[in-house]
Amino acid sequence: MDYLTLEYNGDVAVVGLNRPQKRNAISDAFIEELNDVITEVEARAKAAVIHGHGPHFCAGLDLAEHVKKTPFEGVHGSRRWHEVFARMQHGKLPWFAALHGAVVGGGLELASSVHVRVADRSAFFALPEGQRGIFVGGGASVRSARLMGVSRMTDLMLTGRSIDADTAERWGIANYVVDNGTALDTAIKLARHAATNAEISNYAIIHALPRIAEMGREDGLFVESFIASFTATSPEAEARLNAFLSKKAGSKVTNPNG
Repeated sequence: MDYLTLEYNGDVAVVGLNRPQKRNAISDAFIEELNDVITEVEARAKAAVIHGHGPHFCAGLDLAEHVKKTPFEGVHGSRRWHEVFARMQHGKLPWFAALHGAVVGGGLELASSVHVRVADRSAFFALPEGQRGIFVGGGASVRSARLMGVSRMTDLMLTGRSIDADTAERWGIANYVVDNGTALDTAIKLARHAATNAEISNYAIIHALPRIAEMGREDGLFVESFIASFTATSPEAEARLNAFLSKKAGSKVTNPNG
């Protein structure tokens, strides 16, 4: 692979952005390679982590490539980003991101496509498209705005300022803030925990929760009931519940203080 690395840590796939000389900027070829990697990961892993090689996670769009596109080519390129990033957000397994250095523009759009984000204290977040005379095109107006809110995203785009990891956590962009150099290990550890969950439970979590959040209250509760019933009657759920109940019953017999 030219732009990515792929390793496996047990049931966890570890995907690395590997254009450090370009601060891991995202090109069209990069997107196609990511699409291929997602296909392989979904066939072999139960959870995945994405991170950046070098001093930055991702500094965003490869501007040198972007300026050469016609408007129609730009639309198709944007829609392809949407399609590939949606394969992570609405795919078969949970994705975690380990963030450090620049998480900027398209890098923030990529990070917003995963389910859990771990940032170390070197990470900084920005959407500088306004200063470049362009607009976000990789899904930020939907994904990133829903994490931080429209008002905060408007601020970032109008002012071009960056925010640190602690602010990102407060805004909902990052789920965890950890010491420098530990984001990848932390993300892998979290992903390994998620990989031990029932596959159908993970699928329900990453698919049902964001959809229910966009529904009316009663519609959301109605859908929740069906998802809860469907997952609880799967063979894996039945086996896990019976194992839990057997263990609990056994502890009551052997522990006189239980």
